[in-house]
Amino acid sequence: MRKKGLDILFISSIILMVIISSCGTTKQRLKEINKGQLDSVSFNMPQKSAVPAEIQAQKFVQDTIIIKDAEGNETFLMKAIEDEETGEMVATEVLQAATVTARFQNLAERRGKVDLEFLVTVPAGMMHEKWQFRLYPDLFVLGDSTRLEPVLITGKAYREAQLRGYERYSKFLSRIIQDDMEFLNIYQFELFLQRNIPELFAFKTDSSFVSEAAFKSEYGLDEQEVVEHYINKARRKANNQLKRKRGKMQDKYIPAPIVTEGIRLDSVVTTNQGDIVYHYVQTIETRPKLKKATILLAGDIYEADKMIYHLPEMEPLVYYISSMSSFADESIVKYLTKVIERRAEANTAYKIDFEVAKSEIKPELGENAKEIARIKENLASLMQNEVFDLDSISINATASPEGSYDLNSRLAHSRSVSVTNYFTKYIKHYKDSLEREKGFSMVVGDDMDETIVAQEKMPDIRLTPRSTPENWEDLAEYIRRDTVMTDDQKNEYFDHHDKHKPDAREAKLKNYSWYPHMKKNIYPKLRTVKFNFFLHRKGMVKDTVHTTVVDSTYTKGVWALKDMDYDTAISMLAPYNDYNTAVAYIGKDRNLSALQILEPMEKTAPVNYLLGILYSRIGEVQKAVECYMLSVEQEPMYRHRGNLDPEISVLIKQYGLFKEEEEVIYW
Repeated sequence: MRKKGLDILFISSIILMVIISSCGTTKQRLKEINKGQLDSVSFNMPQKSAVPAEIQAQKFVQDTIIIKDAEGNETFLMKAIEDEETGEMVATEVLQAATVTARFQNLAERRGKVDLEFLVTVPAGMMHEKWQFRLYPDLFVLGDSTRLEPVLITGKAYREAQLRGYERYSKFLSRIIQDDMEFLNIYQFELFLQRNIPELFAFKTDSSFVSEAAFKSEYGLDEQEVVEHYINKARRKANNQLKRKRGKMQDKYIPAPIVTEGIRLDSVVTTNQGDIVYHYVQTIETRPKLKKATILLAGDIYEADKMIYHLPEMEPLVYYISSMSSFADESIVKYLTKVIERRAEANTAYKIDFEVAKSEIKPELGENAKEIARIKENLASLMQNEVFDLDSISINATASPEGSYDLNSRLAHSRSVSVTNYFTKYIKHYKDSLEREKGFSMVVGDDMDETIVAQEKMPDIRLTPRSTPENWEDLAEYIRRDTVMTDDQKNEYFDHHDKHKPDAREAKLKNYSWYPHMKKNIYPKLRTVKFNFFLHRKGMVKDTVHTTVVDSTYTKGVWALKDMDYDTAISMLAPYNDYNTAVAYIGKDRNLSALQILEPMEKTAPVNYLLGILYSRIGEVQKAVECYMLSVEQEPMYRHRGNLDPEISVLIKQYGLFKEEEEVIYW
């Protein structure tokens, strides 16, 4: 585990000062390593703790507990181990081994994280005080590889050589002069002033402040010019050369710098034989589809700044990862009641330009060709819609307030009729084309002689012209959103908006300074043609139908749960307060919230198993064992699953749940 704050310099790895008496020369030691005469660096998994880290704080104080099965039969369980000599089960505490030789391990994801642990052992016989071991673990997850922080094991003589290099480099740096004023020949400088500018020399004992500008105006020289004249340029040049050599001298004196960043602080022990055992813990975030992680280890041995031996890549360690997300039940589907209306309505506005005081549609005028194409495209889409039939279209032409109301009324109506006639022809032509594509339907009579052939007809579509002589409603909205007119000018407009008849209102507006802006930039937006489309659902007779649809929010919440995104899952599933909500809570260690949901539920195998996990977490051991054993009785697969979850595996080991002997089960 990471231990932050133990040393301000060593934040996340370790450098060990290994004090080893030199046994032979480095060449002899290296020769023995090459010949395989010495134990090499080992790379293993640690023995799992009897009480995993996730539940270490819990106290399993009961040596003996009593549980009941589904039929009410009592079973006595006690902590025990098997005596190696007699084979008898003896009640005792479980003893831990340091390492295991297995190259794979089952791990449980908790709260979206997994701790990958391994041990790196460097035998005493392989080490030498003049060497440094540099070990590099590489992590492989879902096709991605990551170089983890290295492990550095440093011999005493190697470290002393590093420190001597730092000392020599420090002495070199001390020769570099940082302040250029040290190159100034003070005596010659003062003598010059005393002989040539005695007034200036008098400032030597004068405590009053003289600005550089006043100094220069008095004597014609600024301070920098006078000082530069008496600088020892040869000494300064030599000093600059030393500065330029800093990088080169650092490489010379410190070929292998002491690492003070990226250092790990896990746990390190030295065995009685002098072996160094480094317990490395790498925490990784879980991600969707994460089922396995692999770690490889390789490294090098360095003497001074030279690599003298490459440690070949060792056999990988594989971690199989189980998570609470595997308990998500995708078969649970929530539904919403939805009201479907038979009729539907859609509307949109198009800008069709007309010549002044005329109503004939001319495609070549302004942007008409583009707008007409857009209208035809929408009509074609609606006529071919597989859900709705197009019943009718209302076409409403509007005009701006410019001109008399009577004239605008006649003009708007005339333009609406013109647009209606234009698109009536288009709809008829397009409808005929669709009917020809559909062809004919044929019905054969019972006697096989009678045949009825009929062309498939599409429903008629009614187009109705409407008109709004002067579009004052939209004008008011455009005025509110205008970015050119000031608030005072907008208030002036609204003072007249509803107080006068249209022609009188227009006449009064002409007297304001902002009228030309309104006429030029806003009035053209009012000359539009609005299409209102009225539709009904195909094959639907009733005006409304109540139906159920899948609740997409719940479904997405379950997907998030499967992907181990517990925060998102909780945000979506919390309102439902059901089984999957409980699984999401367990994933975030919100145990009491999960218990409130699961305890009243029907005790199925997964519910009992999850209750076993929850009771184990809160220290209710008897309930935990009872629920777990019931889940196994209901579904035997949970016997093996129990080894994957630390909350259950600790119970299996502490109480020997599957080692039966008469009335007492031992372990």
